[in-house]
Amino acid sequence: MSNHAEVLIIGAGIIGCATAYYLAKKGISVLVLEGSDSIGDGGSSRNGGGVRQSGRDPRELPIVMYGIRHIWPNLKDELGVDVEYYQEGNLRLGKTEAHLKILEVLTQRSVQCGLDVKMISGVEAREICPYLSDSVLGASWCPTDGHANPLLATLAFYRRARQLGARFITGEKVAEIRKLQGAARQVVTQNNVFEGDRIIVAAGMESRPILNTVGIDVPMTPLLLETLVTEAVEPMFYQMLGTAAADFYGHQSTHGSFVFGTNSGLEPYAKPGKTVSSSVSASAACRGILSYFPVLADLKIIRTWAGWIDSCADHVPVISPVEEVPGLIVACGFTGHGFGIAPPVGMLLSELATGSELTLDLSDLRYDRFKAR
Repeated sequence: MSNHAEVLIIGAGIIGCATAYYLAKKGISVLVLEGSDSIGDGGSSRNGGGVRQSGRDPRELPIVMYGIRHIWPNLKDELGVDVEYYQEGNLRLGKTEAHLKILEVLTQRSVQCGLDVKMISGVEAREICPYLSDSVLGASWCPTDGHANPLLATLAFYRRARQLGARFITGEKVAEIRKLQGAARQVVTQNNVFEGDRIIVAAGMESRPILNTVGIDVPMTPLLLETLVTEAVEPMFYQMLGTAAADFYGHQSTHGSFVFGTNSGLEPYAKPGKTVSSSVSASAACRGILSYFPVLADLKIIRTWAGWIDSCADHVPVISPVEEVPGLIVACGFTGHGFGIAPPVGMLLSELATGSELTLDLSDLRYDRFKAR
């Protein structure tokens, strides 16, 4: 098997798989290298599945707005897999006046970017979702937000990319990127050397040490997220849920289970690379969930899992070519927002890699925005 491709992608999460799909669709030869033994082994299989626009930074909001208008509704037919995409809206809930002020600021910022989102009262929120506690004073409501199944979506992009000729190799942990005549051309793993005309680094938290090998640094820190899944029950509501206090986020899935996620806050006590969940986090998340949805009190938790994400210094991703290292493209620092934005990001990365005209402006997401001016 050849160790050369026109584009090498480091990382087989949903960003890498989506990029491989869009490149293969253009007829470009693609080779994806994954350090773990599984596709989507990082944040792509360890998130709450939100496909949301509300609450996002204005710099990334146009990308996810484009994806929700033009890509997500068609993915089932395009990829040949039901990714369980629901566009039933997003309620971001508040129980205090301080919460409502947070939501109002986020809402005003999003409205200025052209998003259909508004503040609603607690009464209006309960008309949308009758299971809400009376303690909810208000919420932001974005009717075009939704959710999907992260693992199904990741594997759907992977499957379709392979059908179109993209190659994936798991268990190939990258040691360094090498330059030839000043340009990024080779990826060195523990076992092999691969060569490509373009190299895309989309390896989550592992992106930082990989980029360091060619003198590029993206300021990221590891953040530990935990998710829990309940037993399946009859359909109750399919809105995506979140709170101003960041108690939890989640939704009800197609088969009836509720999927809820939370930031454990246990980073100082955990080892990066270890993804063991904590009973402390699950119980804390449940206390938050039940204060908004007491009707769920008797549901049993089936399983929990944990995962590390790449939290960028300004909480916005880096999606950018690197001028100092021609041939190198960066896609990391998604800070837990990566799943919902992944399909349009994959499209944009395929445009960067082929020198095509960009569908959307990425100048605010450059890698060098952290440098002293």
